[in-house]
Amino acid sequence: MIVVAGEALIDLVPAGPAAEDELPALLPKRGGGPYNTAVALGRLGSPVAFCSRLSTDHFGTALLGGLAADGVDTSLVQRGDEPTTLAVAHVAADGSASYSFHVEGAADRLFALPAALPEATRAVSFGTCSLVLEPGASAYEALLRRESERGTFTALDPNIRAGLIADPDAYRDRFRAWLPYVSLLKLSEEDAVWLAQSDDLVAAAKGWLGLGPSAVVLTRGGDGLTALTRAGGRIDVPGVPVEVVDTIGAGDTVNAALLHRLDSHGALADAGAELGAEQWRDVLGYAARAAALTCSRAGAEPPYAGELG
Repeated sequence: MIVVAGEALIDLVPAGPAAEDELPALLPKRGGGPYNTAVALGRLGSPVAFCSRLSTDHFGTALLGGLAADGVDTSLVQRGDEPTTLAVAHVAADGSASYSFHVEGAADRLFALPAALPEATRAVSFGTCSLVLEPGASAYEALLRRESERGTFTALDPNIRAGLIADPDAYRDRFRAWLPYVSLLKLSEEDAVWLAQSDDLVAAAKGWLGLGPSAVVLTRGGDGLTALTRAGGRIDVPGVPVEVVDTIGAGDTVNAALLHRLDSHGALADAGAELGAEQWRDVLGYAARAAALTCSRAGAEPPYAGELG
């Protein structure tokens, strides 16, 4: 089983174009990086559980239902009567999305460290707002450290939301402190530049590899993906051409596809396992195809296994 730990929220996305002086009509969609990752894993056919805290309000109930509909185990979900986090999405002409967040007093901020994960857990995935907003962030960090020390494969996607980070330098220090407990670091080029404060991303990735991860995967939008490994390898795959509707959920789909395909190669059984170049090329190519399908439709709608062949 793969456990995805982190926030679930409601994305308010534009229903269509609006004039500059008009307020856009907004549609509520299930979302949040970890939530999207869990749904994508379920659609790809991986045994997956979601570990978070959801509101008992209407939105929280809808989020729980969405997980169940795609076969995600919800036994690790905590509930509370606090409101659901809201994210308002702005989609640019090129399909890229930016967000503003409404997070004060929200249920997912009060996540508590679970006593234990299921015995069948092979990997745990972390990322996004859940590692920023306290007090939940410290509980997720404790879960990361505990599971890593147990020998569980751990994946991290920082998925930076700079508007939520009050002290960027303190967050960058905290990020580096997580890396000894991380098996796979996946991040976009934009997030890598923000974290490294440098455009030399190969040098940055090598530095991060030296702190613990077995591999760093950089997503490069339409240009594809790059994996750099602790053994010194570099593997690049091109992007899959597609007519982009929007990029919402594309990175989360990559997270899921990487974990799903790594599992097919047996790489989750050993948190320090090294894959060969051809295996990495297969993993990255699979993730690129999955992300392209997500970008071809509105909102975070990751593909099902049958769509990837």
